[in-house]
Amino acid sequence: MSTGSSPSDPGATLAALAGDSQLADRVRFVVELDRLKQVRRRTVVTDGTRRENTAEHSWHVAMMALVLADAADQRVDPMRVARLLLVHDIVEIDAGDTFVYDTDGQKTKAARERAAAERLFGLLPDGQGDELRACWLEFEDGATAEARFARALDRLQPLLLNHASAGQAWREHGITADQVRAVNAAIDDGSPALWKLAQHLIDDAVTRGWLPETGR
Repeated sequence: MSTGSSPSDPGATLAALAGDSQLADRVRFVVELDRLKQVRRRTVVTDGTRRENTAEHSWHVAMMALVLADAADQRVDPMRVARLLLVHDIVEIDAGDTFVYDTDGQKTKAARERAAAERLFGLLPDGQGDELRACWLEFEDGATAEARFARALDRLQPLLLNHASAGQAWREHGITADQVRAVNAAIDDGSPALWKLAQHLIDDAVTRGWLPETGR
């Protein structure tokens, strides 16, 4: 039995059915968020069978905020940290995931993500869009204790997955321990305790042969 063709813009269809214009805008934004599930990252899931997507990453780091909040360098509100982490990668719907070791991609990342933030948060009614945009900017600026801890967790999560998968993504992309240390040193800004853990994981990966110390 045919169910008919799929709408070319399901968000617009749902928005039209919602009736109320502000509700329609919020519904369209919610449907747009589904595209985050299609953004694939370089990091593989712990069993090494596939790459994770950005929606999975966002959920994972938000849960880390709730579980690891007492490891922050200053007292933080775990729910606020989780909120920053849930919002910060929404821009990847348009900008894509920029591999942290891609030096060329990093040069254009800020501009691409700013444009994405304007479009995506602009789908919402002004007050709500401004609120989420402010969360995104807070994470990017890293000026608050919550933002610094959120950024630390965002760095730690792929490191944990890389270690759990025997360095699969590191090996696939020819990454070295000195690169991993340089990229992840920012963990220390939000949590010296987690940075100490990260260094132990990196050293262990080197010992196990999953991560060469340098590129020589």
